[in-house]
Amino acid sequence: MKNIFVINGGQVFGHSGGLFNKSITAATVDFFKNNPDFEIRSTDINEVYDTKQEVENYKWADVVIYHTPVWWFQLPHGFKKYIDEVFTEGHQNGIYKSDGRSSANPAVNYGTGGLLHGKKYMLTTSWNAPKEAFTLPGEFFNQHSVDEGPMFGFHRMNAFTGMEKIAGMHFHDVEKNADILRDLDRYETHLTETFIDSVAE
Repeated sequence: MKNIFVINGGQVFGHSGGLFNKSITAATVDFFKNNPDFEIRSTDINEVYDTKQEVENYKWADVVIYHTPVWWFQLPHGFKKYIDEVFTEGHQNGIYKSDGRSSANPAVNYGTGGLLHGKKYMLTTSWNAPKEAFTLPGEFFNQHSVDEGPMFGFHRMNAFTGMEKIAGMHFHDVEKNADILRDLDRYETHLTETFIDSVAE
């Protein structure tokens, strides 16, 4: 039995209704609920949450799955607030003990004080930008991928806690050229390959 904790970071704000990430989150929850080998918990950052319970969810989980849009090349401010509050609550309480350094030699071992070793996380992001903005020469992101570019800090944040990254998925052009049924189908295939087929091999 594996414990899966799903976080919907798709904030409702301005012209964004958060519907795409709400759909992806619902598909994730349904996928795991329909498989008896998994237990599932989920949080929507738009709803009231208790930081102590959120820390317990991280401690309980074998895998944390994050869903978020990217606004101005960063996380939505409501999702960032969630992380700031929950990780602060988790200081010396299951998420991280310290930054890993010692006063005797403060130049080394930064980022090794996490308490979530043995756990994994997966990230999906959604973008107005097309995939080609990351891959074609001369386009906006200078051929830096989502993971090595805008989301690099997010991945290091999770490494700081001790969690290990597993392959996620990035959804592009969701405003001007959205195909939600196609994206949901691709995503369910990704979940099957990552969590079902890989175990069976």
